[in-house]
Formats: sequence, C-alpha cells, structure tokens
Amino acid sequence: MAHSAAAPMEQYNYDIVKKFALMTLFWGIAGMAAGTYIASELAWPFLNFDIAQITFGRLRPLHTSGVIFGFGGNALFATSFYVVQRTCQTRLWGGKLAEFIFWGWNGALVIAGLGYLMGVTQGREYAEPEWYVDLLILVVWVAYFLVYVMTLLRRSQPHIYVANWFYLAFILATALLHVFNNLAVPVSLFGIKSYSLFSGAQDAMTQWWYGHNAVGFFLTAAFLGMMYYFVPKQAGRPVYSYRLSIVHFWALSFMYMWVGTHHLHWTAIPDWTSSLAAAFSILLLMPSWGGMINGIMTLSGAWDKLRSDPIMMFLITSLSFYGMSTFEGPMMSLKSVNALSHYTDWTVGHVHSGALGWVAMVSFGSLYHMIPKLWNKKIYSEKLIYIHFFFATIGILLYITALWVSGIGQGLMLRAFDQYGNLKYSFIETVVFMHGPLVARAIAGMFFVAGILLMTYNIWKTITAGQEATAPETAPATA
Repeated sequence: MAHSAAAPMEQYNYDIVKKFALMTLFWGIAGMAAGTYIASELAWPFLNFDIAQITFGRLRPLHTSGVIFGFGGNALFATSFYVVQRTCQTRLWGGKLAEFIFWGWNGALVIAGLGYLMGVTQGREYAEPEWYVDLLILVVWVAYFLVYVMTLLRRSQPHIYVANWFYLAFILATALLHVFNNLAVPVSLFGIKSYSLFSGAQDAMTQWWYGHNAVGFFLTAAFLGMMYYFVPKQAGRPVYSYRLSIVHFWALSFMYMWVGTHHLHWTAIPDWTSSLAAAFSILLLMPSWGGMINGIMTLSGAWDKLRSDPIMMFLITSLSFYGMSTFEGPMMSLKSVNALSHYTDWTVGHVHSGALGWVAMVSFGSLYHMIPKLWNKKIYSEKLIYIHFFFATIGILLYITALWVSGIGQGLMLRAFDQYGNLKYSFIETVVFMHGPLVARAIAGMFFVAGILLMTYNIWKTITAGQEATAPETAPATA
C-alpha cells in the first residue's frame, strides 16, 4: 500500500525524532567519555585527583545513567517514534506532548547527573537518583505510553508490525519496574533524602528484579524493536520468519521477568529463588538465539550487502554480539560458573559485550539509516562509517578480551589455596595482576569514543553540508 502524496515532513512528526536522534549523540559522547575516564582512573591511579566530583564513585553512576538512559533512552525514543509512525502510516498522536517527553526526560537526566556528582543518590546497587527525579520520570513515562498507544490506535494499517510489539512491551515493563523498585519514603516534605520501603534480602531481590529486567526490557526487548524494523529496511528484505518473531516476543516477555535473582547466588536469599532464576536463564537461550537467527537470516538473498554496506555491517555485527551475550549470560547464571565469575571483572566484561556490542552497534546502524531520511540528505561520508565500524569493533573486542583475562584471573586467584589451606594470594596481588588488562580496557574505551566522535562529525556534515536526496523517501515500511 503506497503512502499519500504528502511529503513525509507533513505526514509525520519528524521534528521530535530529530531532537531525540541528536540528543542520542550528545549523551553517547558524554556517557562514554565518562566511562573511558573512570576506566583510566582504575588503570592509572594518579588520575584520581583530590576532587570529589570526578572520583570513580561519583562518575560511575553518571557513566551508566548517561549511556543507558541518555544514549540508549534517547535512541529508543527517536526510533520508536519513527517506527510507529512509519509502520502505522499515521502522524504521532499528542501534539506538544512529545515535546514534553523530550524536555522532561533529558531534564531528569541532567538533574540526576548533577545529583550523582554531588553524591546525592539512593545509595543502592545502581545508585539510583532520589525520589523527586523518580517522580518526574514517572510522569514522562506515562506521557510516553499515551503517545505511543494512541498512535497505534489511530493507525491506518490493520496489522501491528512486530517491532511495535517489542517497543510496547519495553514501555509497559519499564513502568512496572520503575514504580516498584523506587518505592521510597522521603525523610521530610522538602528534603532530598529518602529511604527504600525494602531492606535486607528483600531489597536485594527487588533491586535485581529491577536490574536484570532493565537489561531484559530496556536494553533487549526495546532494541529488538529497533532491530526488527531497521534490519529488514536496510537489507531490503522481509523478516526471515514472522512466526518466529512472534514466538521470540512471547517467550522473551514471559521468561525475562524470572531471572534477576541469579545475581544473588551464594547470598542470604532462599536457595530456591536463585535456582529458579538460573533455570529460566538457561531457557532464555532459545528465544534469544531464535531472535538472533531471525535477524541474521533476514539477509538471505542479500548477503552481498555485508561487503558493500557499512550500515548493514553495524546491524549484523550487533546481532552477533546479541547472540554471544545471550549465550554467556545463561552460562554465568549457573552456580558453579557464578562462583568464579561474580564480583569480578568478568561480569563487567559481559555487561559491556551486550551494551557496546549489541545496544550501541544496533543504535549506530539505525541512526545511520534514519538520519539521512529525516533530513532528506545523502550521508556525508560512507568511508567514515566504515572507519567508525572498525574503531567500534576493535574497541569492543579489546574490551571484552581484557576483562575476560582480568575477571577469570581475578576469580581463580581469589579461590586458590596453598598446601596449608590458606588463601594463596592476597587481595592486593589480584589488583597488581589486573593492571595490564585494565590498561587495555581503558584503551578500548578510547577506540569506542573515537568512533562515536567520528559518527557525530559525519552526521553534522550530513545535516549541514550533505547533498539533498533526489526525492523524499515515502515508501512504506516493510512488513
């Protein structure tokens, strides 16, 4: 079914998508630069200057929130608003409400970030912002839900394309997680400090129910929505198996909610809870790999694009890392493996395999596809996309390899005993061993940041100096 003759700028609300896309690049640079600096602080301790605001403990939550909710969140707002309009063939509902979402979300990020630098957090596992930021996020999220659902309801297509299923699951699950994880009582009416309603083992279980489902829905289901739209569009092919995509959706949505407690093996929680989580973690292998195979096999008949299309290289490489991370995660949930891996750099390496290899790479590919269409410009330099791809890939591979060495070595040293039954290595000896891998990790971060700086330059030149595309792109989304 063809679009109407109206230009996309009139038919769709692209202005808000543009704002979120550009903000994605801003938070990507800020969050990843902060991550590279704190990695450098661990590798070269002299960088820990006597300034409280730039110490590891203050910058670490700024880095994680900047990358996950700043870079990742803005990428999801941009792509979800783009995809829902394109696949429903209708303009975004809500008028100025989308503008409120943009300013509210990024305002909350700035307030939370300044709080982190000043040491104002709930002091829990993720160093969450205090209650007043949580309330602002809740209001923004309700607005996001309304805009998205109302746009779906006014669609001109009877079919709801599968990407929208994943985006909607992410919106609903994130709301649920945010509300229950942040149940807290402020100390006073106008005070910034609050106390969680949960404590002890219950607080730990709540945090990891939130923590792993933030991975499951914010960083997985949502970006799968991105994958299910942009991979077929860039490949010029339909999704390999629509039936598999629906099985993938329901299996993932059901199973992920149960797995968070595998982070709490060997702790004070009841043993059956973490055993159940490990069992569901193993089961998650099947839908996760089903989704990966579905995405990669969408290239059937178009494999030559991997040689000629750097955007497709980003998208398919991201799926490869998705497959690897979703194999490694279930393996690390097994109690025997977890006894070695947990509380070591192996876990940090695993997280970044998913965050950089899957989330960032699929976001880069989607932005490279989307931004020229938003501005109706040809990409400024395809060569720079290739260079960015290799910088990013080298950075990821160096990063995870360094932390596999660091984490597994650290775990083995902390478990080693001498002939008298005493610990063979002191803690400081493990720190000395980790120095080399930590230097490699910091250099890996520099590669990755250099890549996103190149991307930002390329996008800026595309917008300001790029050639006009021959005609506005009005073809409907591939379903």
